[in-house]
Amino acid sequence: MRILQILPELNVGGVETGTVDFAKYLVQHGHASIVISNGGLLVKRLVDEGSKHYQLPVHEKNPIRMFFMIKKLRQIILDEKVDIVHARSRIPGWIAYFASKKTPATFITTCHGFYKNPWYSKIMGWSKLVIVPSRVIGRHMIDTYKVPADNIRCIPRSVDQDRFSQFKHEIKIKTNPVIAVVGRLTPIKGHTFFIKAMSKVLRVYPYAKIWIIGDAPANKQEYKNEVILLIKRLGIGSQVEFLGNRQDVPELLSQVDVLVVPSITQESFGRTIIEAQAVGVPVVATEVGGVVDIIEHERNGLMIPAKDIDAMVAAVNRLLKDRELCERMTAEAKKKIDQEYTLEKMAVRTLAVYDEILGMKNILVIKFSSMGDVVLITAALKSLRQKFPKAKIKCVVEKDCLEVLQSCPYIDDIIVYDKRLKHKKWWAFAQFARRLRKMRLDIVLDFQNNHRSHWLAYLADPKESYGFLNQKNGKLLTHGLKAYRDDIPPVEHQFQILKMLDIPYQDDLYLELWPSKYNFEYVQELLEAEWLGNCKTIVGINLSASEKWKTKNWPVKYMAVLCDLLSAKGIRVVLTGMDKDIELGREVGRLSLAKPANFSGKTDMMQLAALISRCKVYVTPDSAPLHVAAAMNIPVVTYFGPTDDKRHLPPCRKLVVLNKHVKCSPCYSSACLIKTHDCLEKILPEEMAQVIFSLVEGV
Repeated sequence: MRILQILPELNVGGVETGTVDFAKYLVQHGHASIVISNGGLLVKRLVDEGSKHYQLPVHEKNPIRMFFMIKKLRQIILDEKVDIVHARSRIPGWIAYFASKKTPATFITTCHGFYKNPWYSKIMGWSKLVIVPSRVIGRHMIDTYKVPADNIRCIPRSVDQDRFSQFKHEIKIKTNPVIAVVGRLTPIKGHTFFIKAMSKVLRVYPYAKIWIIGDAPANKQEYKNEVILLIKRLGIGSQVEFLGNRQDVPELLSQVDVLVVPSITQESFGRTIIEAQAVGVPVVATEVGGVVDIIEHERNGLMIPAKDIDAMVAAVNRLLKDRELCERMTAEAKKKIDQEYTLEKMAVRTLAVYDEILGMKNILVIKFSSMGDVVLITAALKSLRQKFPKAKIKCVVEKDCLEVLQSCPYIDDIIVYDKRLKHKKWWAFAQFARRLRKMRLDIVLDFQNNHRSHWLAYLADPKESYGFLNQKNGKLLTHGLKAYRDDIPPVEHQFQILKMLDIPYQDDLYLELWPSKYNFEYVQELLEAEWLGNCKTIVGINLSASEKWKTKNWPVKYMAVLCDLLSAKGIRVVLTGMDKDIELGREVGRLSLAKPANFSGKTDMMQLAALISRCKVYVTPDSAPLHVAAAMNIPVVTYFGPTDDKRHLPPCRKLVVLNKHVKCSPCYSSACLIKTHDCLEKILPEEMAQVIFSLVEGV
């Protein structure tokens, strides 16, 4: 694996040390390690241990500089063929997120702090999986940044035992003990409370030494001056030493008798605690943040309330005079480090998360409508699932089409798009796109291919989007297919898009639907009400196409004659249709001697699928029920005239198409231009009946 870590700088600090330790492990285990930072004291060690370092000003908050850093980082990602871009801080996180967008690399974050600025810090929750070093940070990311709990991976920080095992602190009762605090000089680290407490400890141990290991960042020099002034005011300057940022922390810790962690706000973890414990130093720490994951009070350390100076004094004095307690706690601390905080364990867990996220694909399929067209994508969904078995596949459909995919086994979720009401206005549409953007999509497949769907695919901000490069904002897609055919069947037409993902069209692809047992029970009740519950030979006739396409409809008188011809052979007929077709069904019944069962307006789409499954043959014009019948694997007789059967036929195991191919056909007109409707009136009931008889006999 080729792994790039990015952080502001490589000076002394928990994040910086952890980055370098992990980089060392990666190199030792055959991975390529690249680190980008603004440089620092740890760069030499990083490079000496086999990693590659790029120095870039990725710490600067200037938006213009950040913009230029995105381009530079993207080029590095491409040149180094990076698999994982691991952001360990917020400004580098923003740069890395946008830089990795147009590359094959996968973006991931580790949240190293208790972030308080939601807008500035939200980038740390934008990766598909978010690593946190402690439970408190995990809860913070869930509550404040709305990261789904399932996306959180808790991996505690570690200590490089190879470095720290060289040094061992010997516990002794001394008159001149060393008490230390390790960390950056910033107000949140609680140095002023530590100094006030140490002034009281020095009354009991006047020969003690107080070490302050670490230094103030450039923007915190005023705070350092405040600490120095406090030391002078308390008159303990001769006992306090500022050791600054050091590379020999393990050796220094071996000389320390008590480490104090006086933080006053939530710590994300507390690396200095486990580093001290690795050397055998007893620890006193305030009960904040991730510290509670490390220290079990009275077992492997002592915890005190934040800002409680007297409690700090009492805990330090207790450890300085109780050797047995120190030995017991440091032994327990060493056991816990071996069990939970080794570099090996941290690295193995992190690599496992890398493997997990590399195997994750978030895929969105856009197909708003219509009902029949949504049925037509079921073959594509199956092929998509076969190609990406571990992906999270979601589908955007209009509310009216929701039932078609509710039981689909090939998708993980359905997102309802309401163009008539909820999402009609531009701001509602933008909010809907924002909702999709939060899914951190890898791939969007636009099977709708209209203005609105192309904009949605763009605003969802996926790494890749696929569809047709048409005149309906197709240029908004990252992979718009320019040379495509419109003269092929609809499912094969869809696979022109899927082919860009190496998913080929196959001749054995079929549609599917998944009616529930309740749908079948409902249909059984309908049939029993018409004395058809036990009938073995039923033919279904769909009365009409949509209201817009009246030219697709077969004459009513022909349907009545067909019912009589079928009845004469002992075949029972059921009529299907929508609410608008109820009167049409009654008209067929009035004209027919057979009196077919009229189920118009009595079924929704999935109930219709269950009803069609009871038929030996189903007769329908070019409409959604044609696709439903094909999905239910029922022999279908369909008739075409105004539209081209080559462009609209679904894949079907047994399908007969009646088409007279008159000169004016296909016209794609909602009204017959020559007023004769010859294309369908030339299809006679007797011809239709003969086709049905042959199919019934063959079933």
